[in-house]
Amino acid sequence: MVKEKQSFLKRARHWLNTAYRLVILNDETFGEKFSVKLSPLGLIIAISAITIVMTTLVISLIALTSLREYIPGYGNVYDRRELLKITQRADSIEQTLDAKEEYINNLINVFNEKEEPNPLKPKKDSLKDYSKINNEPSKNDLEFRKEIEENKGNQATVAYTKTKALNDLVFYSPVKGLVTTSYNIQEDHFGVDVVTKPDESIKAPLDGTIIYTGFTVEDGYIIHIQHGNNLMSVFKHNSHLNKRTGERVKTGEVISSVGNTGINSKGPHMHFELWYNGTPVNPEEFVSF
Repeated sequence: MVKEKQSFLKRARHWLNTAYRLVILNDETFGEKFSVKLSPLGLIIAISAITIVMTTLVISLIALTSLREYIPGYGNVYDRRELLKITQRADSIEQTLDAKEEYINNLINVFNEKEEPNPLKPKKDSLKDYSKINNEPSKNDLEFRKEIEENKGNQATVAYTKTKALNDLVFYSPVKGLVTTSYNIQEDHFGVDVVTKPDESIKAPLDGTIIYTGFTVEDGYIIHIQHGNNLMSVFKHNSHLNKRTGERVKTGEVISSVGNTGINSKGPHMHFELWYNGTPVNPEEFVSF
C-alpha cells in the first residue's frame, strides 16, 4: 500500500515536471513561427498568478472608482446623499412644526385654565448635525437686548413697581446651594447660577402651569413655568425633566433635576430666571438659596 502511494506520487511529480513544447507553424510552409517550452506545474502557477492579479485589479477597480454604482442594488452615491439631506430636512421641519403647535396649544390651555390631554415629551432631533448650528444671536434676540439696554434708564422705577408687586409672594427655593453667578443684565445674564449636587431635585417656586419643555444646543433641557400675576420662571441645563408641557404644578413640587446639558454649561448647576411682565428680575431679591 505504501509502495503504491509512493509510486503514484512519483508519477504525479514526473508528470508535473515533464516539459512540453508548444509550437506554432505556418500552415503552408510548415515553418516554425513561435514555440514555448511548458510544463504542467509551470502552467498551473502561471494561471494561478494571472487569476490572482486579475481578481485584485477588478476588485480595486470596483471599490475605488464609480463603477460600483453600476452594481445592482448598490445605488448611486449622489442619490443616497441627497436622500439623506431630504430626510434630515423633513425631520427638522416636522420638529419645528410640532414645537410651534405645542407652544400655541399650551398658551391656549394656560389662558383657558385647562390641562393638555396629550402633552408632547421634549425630544432632541437625532438627525440634526448640532455641530454646524449657528450660535450667533438672531435678529430678534439683538432687538430684544437693544430694547432692554434702552430701558435701563427707567429701571429704577420699574424695579420699584416689580418689587412692590412681588414682595407679597412667598417663593419656595428651587434648590439649596451656592450662587456662583448672579443676575447681571449688563452682561445678558438674566438669572442666577446655583451650584449644588448633580441630579439634585429642582422644585417649583410657586404654583403654576408648565408652558414649555424642550432641548436646545446652547441651554440643554429647559422648562418654563407660568405663574400668576404675569410671572414666569425658567430653568436651564437640567439633566432631565420630570414634568410635561401643560401639567399643573404646586409650590415645592419636583419639576426637574440639576444637570450639565447644553454647550453654555460649564458644570452641574441650576440656571434660574424670573420674568415679570416680560422683563427679567433678580431672583435673589425674592428667593433665598
